[in-house]
Amino acid sequence: MSQPLDTIIIGAGTAGLAALREVRKRTDRYLIVNEGPWGTTCARVGCMPSKALIEAANAFHRRHAFEEFGLRGASALTADMPAVLQRVRALRDDFVAGAVKATSTLGKAAVSGRATLLGPQRVDIDGTAYATRSIIIATGSRPSLPDEWLAFGDRMLTTDTLFEQPSLGPRIAVIGMGPIGVEISQALARLGLQVAAFTTGDTVAGLSDPALNAELTALLKKEMVLYTGAPAELREVPGGIEVSSGPNRVVVDQVIAAMGRVPNIEHLGLETLGVPLDKRGLPSVNRQTQQIGDLPVFLAGDANTHAPLLHEAADEGHIAGMNALADTPTTFQRRTPLGIVFCDPQIATAGRRLADLDPDHTITGSASYANQGRARTAQLNHGGIRIHAHRTTGQLQGAELCAPHAEHMAHLLALAIQQKLTVHALLGMPFYHPTLEEGLRTALRDAARQTASARPSDLAACPALGVPALE
Repeated sequence: MSQPLDTIIIGAGTAGLAALREVRKRTDRYLIVNEGPWGTTCARVGCMPSKALIEAANAFHRRHAFEEFGLRGASALTADMPAVLQRVRALRDDFVAGAVKATSTLGKAAVSGRATLLGPQRVDIDGTAYATRSIIIATGSRPSLPDEWLAFGDRMLTTDTLFEQPSLGPRIAVIGMGPIGVEISQALARLGLQVAAFTTGDTVAGLSDPALNAELTALLKKEMVLYTGAPAELREVPGGIEVSSGPNRVVVDQVIAAMGRVPNIEHLGLETLGVPLDKRGLPSVNRQTQQIGDLPVFLAGDANTHAPLLHEAADEGHIAGMNALADTPTTFQRRTPLGIVFCDPQIATAGRRLADLDPDHTITGSASYANQGRARTAQLNHGGIRIHAHRTTGQLQGAELCAPHAEHMAHLLALAIQQKLTVHALLGMPFYHPTLEEGLRTALRDAARQTASARPSDLAACPALGVPALE
């Protein structure tokens, strides 16, 4: 056998590409192997095509606000579903081309094939064994789909197949109302399809705050049929697929499974590493190093199920790429948790959840957008904000938003949390009028009133004017 490689990267998604970037800085003795199509999950079937669909849906949905704005003729607008999906695919193909370009010049260092671990320092690629000093596993994930539902053939869709359809509907069921399910079901409903959505729980979009969850659920029910609290069962009936959940039944033309994702670890050979595996077949991974035990093996991205988000996968690939070639792995401080769901109103979380905080030392500042000035002018006055801070110091701990354009405020809050700022420090910053951020200021003021560290002598204590149009 020839001299061992320095590393083998298994998977060419976001985590694999981030690892590759670091590996190429340090060695040319590597392989990156990928089974199936090249190009990241985000670009091909995830973040980017779904956002293209959502943008089209929201643009068409705005016609319902035209009359209130004094704009006439909205009833003449129609959604051409084949054209909508064609645009989604065109944009998707451009995004994928950019991802594929990252590996197009690697020559023999990029291998298409199936990789199987033979141990901590040996990998089989389609029958050829390679020795390597380290291994980076970045095999990604795929949509969860019960085997028995495969019997419905091409009428059973996932996010891997949804955007390949020439058209959709007119009757669609979406099973699962986590972040992906909420985004897809609302988008399709706004494009004029008859959508019935199902979830086994009582929460949607990953929301934990009961009041925000109730408000979003009520808003979604205005746009689609939504059944909660019972599992969905499918069977073939004349005219389509019957989906039942408790006493509720609908017949649809297609079903979209949006019940989360599972890691691509089957037949990978993780059992050859000699470490304990959990009930999912996964080893324990150190989130600060991405290392499996003390082995020269690193598991990054969706495959480890820590946080299936692109920015987290990129960070983990970066960490794995550096540590795989280091004499001693570096322990990295991870970023403040940040999550965004691109429904309307948008859902966002930053920092720690309320359930994970000490209730005796935590206060919550709240604000509603129902009467917020800027939101009213845009007919986006729905939802609210919850901000959690330390009761004594006022230091920000976490936030949960169900609000218009929450993605922008969530970034500001994540920055504040990571910088260990207090609610008073944020209130000392300027808030321009009229902006949606003034709603954030209202929540911060509510939190500041509850903290033990009052600061009456500076602009952080500048109170509200008591005039809704000016807040």
